[in-house]
Amino acid sequence: MTIVERANISCVDSITSAATVPAPVSAVRASVEEKALEEKLGVTEVTRTITKDGHEALNGLIIPTEEEKSTLRRIAGKMPAECYYLCAVEFAERASYYGCFQVYKNFIRAPLPPDGNGAGATAPGSEYTAGALGQGSVVATAMTEAFKFLAYALPIYFGWLADTRYGRFKMICWGVAICGVAHIIMIISALPPVLQSGKAIGPFALSLCNMLSIGAAQFKPNISPTIIDQCPHKVAHVVTEDSGEKVIVDPEESVNSVMLWFYLLINIGACFGIPTTYLAKLVGYWAAYLIPTILYLLLPPLLWYLNPRLVKQPPGGSDLGNVFRVLGDIFAHGGLSKIGRKGFWEAGKPSVRKAAGSTKVYGYDDNFVNDVRRTFQACGIFLFSPIWQINDGGLGAAANALTASMDTNGLPNDLLDNLNSVAIILLVPVMNHVIYPLLRRRGIKWGPVSRMTFGFALGTTGSIAYSVLQYYVYKTSPCGYNATTCADILPEGEVTVSSISYAYYAIPVIVTAFSEIFVNVTAYGIAYSRAPKNMKGLVASINLAMTAISAAIGLATAPAIRDPYLIWAFAGPTIVGAAFTVAFWFTFRHIDKEEFILSSDFADLKKDSERESDEERAPQPKAIDEKS
Repeated sequence: MTIVERANISCVDSITSAATVPAPVSAVRASVEEKALEEKLGVTEVTRTITKDGHEALNGLIIPTEEEKSTLRRIAGKMPAECYYLCAVEFAERASYYGCFQVYKNFIRAPLPPDGNGAGATAPGSEYTAGALGQGSVVATAMTEAFKFLAYALPIYFGWLADTRYGRFKMICWGVAICGVAHIIMIISALPPVLQSGKAIGPFALSLCNMLSIGAAQFKPNISPTIIDQCPHKVAHVVTEDSGEKVIVDPEESVNSVMLWFYLLINIGACFGIPTTYLAKLVGYWAAYLIPTILYLLLPPLLWYLNPRLVKQPPGGSDLGNVFRVLGDIFAHGGLSKIGRKGFWEAGKPSVRKAAGSTKVYGYDDNFVNDVRRTFQACGIFLFSPIWQINDGGLGAAANALTASMDTNGLPNDLLDNLNSVAIILLVPVMNHVIYPLLRRRGIKWGPVSRMTFGFALGTTGSIAYSVLQYYVYKTSPCGYNATTCADILPEGEVTVSSISYAYYAIPVIVTAFSEIFVNVTAYGIAYSRAPKNMKGLVASINLAMTAISAAIGLATAPAIRDPYLIWAFAGPTIVGAAFTVAFWFTFRHIDKEEFILSSDFADLKKDSERESDEERAPQPKAIDEKS
């Protein structure tokens, strides 16, 4: 890395920086790493100057002093419009995903209603559940959890491909194309003639567990890093607002602000599960799958519009090989005995190895080793997510089995699952415009680990209600501990459900939904900021892979998701989640004190038009041609 020092040559009277606007931020915290900015920039050339008032300026940005870091108000910098267009892309993709996913379990589990129209719908006011394939809870759990596993495990491969060969944007476009075809096949599988022929499971399984999972796996790990790539605020810097107040434009708050909007739009899209739930019960599953597919057709023209306007990180080969080289050096020099102890990573630094007499030529520097350390910390953080994800909605199809045994008063038994998204939509603006500003004014520090710990605790608390509800359903069901199969046991026309109102199911759904704002939104920033520049897609996919782990647990426990074991299907993960929450806080609480800096190469992050201009000025470029 070339560093041009010009501190004694010129002084800077003013700087050009991105316009900023006040935005909700968390508490101000001082840096505990004096060289954090230098270690994390990763740019090809850093230009430093000294202003007349003694401030350091880095690439034209005024760097705050230690005193300013602890006293000045922090704000989120203004983000480019492309960030929000990409959030709209995520909205359309998630609306189609969740609009269909919301009705999968009933589609697979329940048979065609005897009073229905042959398309999976029931008669008006019927207590029967909409259904189609009649495969039961075990198969429904197995198929939906297999889909989730593939959709969240395969991103590791596609995230690596995006980093090394194709670029994130190209991978996003491929995923959209594959999912589009999968949605069409799914509509075909739900047509009445196909359902009544008894052969619908073949095309449905092809679209769900093969094509849709692969397309989602290509899309999901690359969309959030692409959004954060657009952030122009890579390091904390001081600006003066129109009012004359000096403030710090904070990269963490800039990213957190746009990712809150990102997560808000995800959940607005997820609300499409409400109309599809009603369509399945009132019209049929072909209509439930048709609406998300129509929405999905908005994505190709939107991506075509964004392509030349996006800042893109070109594929530059993976840093994964160097990660293994670092680990090899560490374990070759006594690292095994230092696992989990201070000094473990020092043995892998080139400067330490050369000081010890090594003549090896290294393709990385000490800063890269620091990045690897931070990446492993991020992966350790992610490992606590699977048990929380299980508590956020129940193990496998357990929650679906619970609601099928409750008194729904004619409502679809999966309708209230949509309160998850509604609750998030209502809470995100409150957090962004009320809670975070209040904490800032009170001087309360709420770092990423603190936020995630709070989210884990909320998820555990909400999960308790699932166990309690299941207990009372068993107590009040006409069939006792055979509540989920009561309709098969009692004669037609008799009451087959518990007297427990379906409305109580809203309690755990809403509480666990709130936990997602503190866990998932924070994890996006951690995955991006703590990864080397050529591993961001891979690390983001590792974060997503935690959902695959929770799905694998759901698959492994699928035979137990049946009467009379459903109470423990909820209570077991709740107990484990409580223990994990405590362990998480004590393991990672020190990270709250670290300065948040985006690890990106400024020279690489360019729009296609800017990249072409550079090529015109430099007839023999060494940069990788990026056409994604």
